[in-house]
Amino acid sequence: MKRQGDELALSKREFEAISELRYQIRRFLRFSERAVRRAGITPLQYLLLLHLRGFPGRDWASIAELAERLQAQHHGVVALVLRCEAAGLVVKRPGCGDRRQVQVRLAAKGETNLQRLALLHRAELRALHRAFGITQLSAFNDAESIKK
Repeated sequence: MKRQGDELALSKREFEAISELRYQIRRFLRFSERAVRRAGITPLQYLLLLHLRGFPGRDWASIAELAERLQAQHHGVVALVLRCEAAGLVVKRPGCGDRRQVQVRLAAKGETNLQRLALLHRAELRALHRAFGITQLSAFNDAESIKK
């Protein structure tokens, strides 16, 4: 409940909207974690494959770009790429212009795993679409646009 004159306080409805959004995101992430583990890869490996396939404008990404997408440290992504390479999910190539830059690309096995998992994720997102479109979330967005 907002106190009179306190423009910054959130209403009960806004707290409910934030709570519902976080709940639905967590449900989706839990689904994803289970699905990728059943497929024999880790959630981080799946995210790496997803970010490679979904990288804007090209079919590869550098270690630094992947680190940004994963919000991870450079050395951690190097280790992840090495594990994925050993598993046959990705391949590394030296950069064309700067040979110090490594281009990471999907291997055929990585593409196959990613396609299968992405289909499962798309189906789950479609199932959750109604949950993400609930009134509380719309109310929060509406309240935010009014304040601007």
